[in-house]
Amino acid sequence: MSYTDTIAKAGQTIALNTTWDGISAESVARLRLQNRFQTGLDIARYTAAIMRRDMAAYDADPAAYTQSLGCWHGFIGQQKLISIKKHFGTTKSRYLYLSGWMIAALRSEFGPLPDQSMHEKTSVPALIEELYTFLRQADARELSGLFRDLDGTRKAGDEVKAKALQTRIDHYETHVVPIIADIDAGFGNAEATYLLAKKMIEAGACALQIENQVSDEKQCGHQDGKVTVPHEDFLAKIRAIRYAFMELGVDDGIIVARTDSLGAGLTKQIAFTREAGDIGDQYNSFLDCDEVTELGHGDVLISRDGKLMKPKRLPSNLFQFRSGTGEDRCVLDCINSLQNGADLLWIETEKPHIAQIAGMVSRIRKVIPTAKLVYNNSPSFNWTLNFRQQVFDAWAEAGQDLGAYDRANLMSVDYDPTDLAAEADERIRTFQRDAAAQAGIFHHLITLPTYHTAALSTDNLAREYFGEAGMLGYVKNVQREEIRQGIACVKHQNMSGSDIGDDHKEMFAGEAALKAGGAHNTMNQFAA
Repeated sequence: MSYTDTIAKAGQTIALNTTWDGISAESVARLRLQNRFQTGLDIARYTAAIMRRDMAAYDADPAAYTQSLGCWHGFIGQQKLISIKKHFGTTKSRYLYLSGWMIAALRSEFGPLPDQSMHEKTSVPALIEELYTFLRQADARELSGLFRDLDGTRKAGDEVKAKALQTRIDHYETHVVPIIADIDAGFGNAEATYLLAKKMIEAGACALQIENQVSDEKQCGHQDGKVTVPHEDFLAKIRAIRYAFMELGVDDGIIVARTDSLGAGLTKQIAFTREAGDIGDQYNSFLDCDEVTELGHGDVLISRDGKLMKPKRLPSNLFQFRSGTGEDRCVLDCINSLQNGADLLWIETEKPHIAQIAGMVSRIRKVIPTAKLVYNNSPSFNWTLNFRQQVFDAWAEAGQDLGAYDRANLMSVDYDPTDLAAEADERIRTFQRDAAAQAGIFHHLITLPTYHTAALSTDNLAREYFGEAGMLGYVKNVQREEIRQGIACVKHQNMSGSDIGDDHKEMFAGEAALKAGGAHNTMNQFAA
């Protein structure tokens, strides 16, 4: 509905109520346009449709991959989208990622925690709601500026500019984008997963990422000690999430099935199996077993190819997989998840290596040709070292002279100006594009970017401000750069909603409104 039509509709309602003379139809229209999403479910349905369209576009052309950055606070998510609109003019193909790692490390009432699902599960939907609150406020702020500009052009009698502004309002692009939200291993059994999924969807999430680790043994994907569950246990949680989406009327909701099997050498359970070759039997086939020669106290036995076998069990009561079976287990996990309700895959790897990922995806696509991945471009990888070593290995295979390089020491700053470092940086630059084309990666994300940027920028500011630079350390490196680069937050009062509040005061009280944005507001110093 256009701006003019929205005003007209509001005017019809006001006209039916004789005591509403003080209500402006145009002000009502502005409030409605500034708050187009009434509930989190409105957001979930809207953003799910976006993701479905983007997934279809990627199937048609792998160059149409999507991206996101992880968030741990609503303000961080808001600023990312404001920056995206500022630099690229559109939010198309850009999402947000909600990282369970960052919630554990930064949002738990217990203080900083490792990524082991020990944080409050309620903090996950709370952060989704917070992110969308800030994104909706970004809409309200930007539209408020357009409405003010429209009022100014009308007063100036500039009809051409006024018409152009109305067109911008009619075609306004919201800051609200899809959030892929981390539900860890479900925070309990399938019922717990279902209940938490509903809360996350009600808060606005259209895509939930769940991993095949044991919930109460959950580890960060890039640490040791990971324990997986049999497929039937994982599928129960996938079904629980689908039921949650459908119960709430978000039929296009997206489930991202994550496998940690590449780095997980343990399982807590031997899978139930009905017959040879079924999914439980396939899971058990990877167990590291010895043929039974004698029985020990408390031994657990399974039958394999007509023989009695004893799976290797640790004192922790966990069973061990055979070494070197990680990729095979990943492929089986992915195929089974896609055949049972998942929409996208996530393969947690130990390094960013396109050939490794592409090898697994090729095997998956022999069964499911449209298989697509969400991939973690993780800060847990040493990207510089990994790619320099990949270039080193490629050059060695090609027979190039590598006498000037020490493979074990390629991280050294001494190598920064070399040809090897330049080629490695170019491979890093094109990694997302190349992996989208060669390895089936539909969505690239960085899980913890602002955890690291906050630490780096704070370290730089502390060094300058508390050192010889003093106040110049802040002014030169922060405020002056905000002004030079057009960072909206330099007007922090406006960013926090002060001008929106003034608009509302004028709507509610007219000439009697006591507004904050007067001549003595120091934000006027940044008007230029």
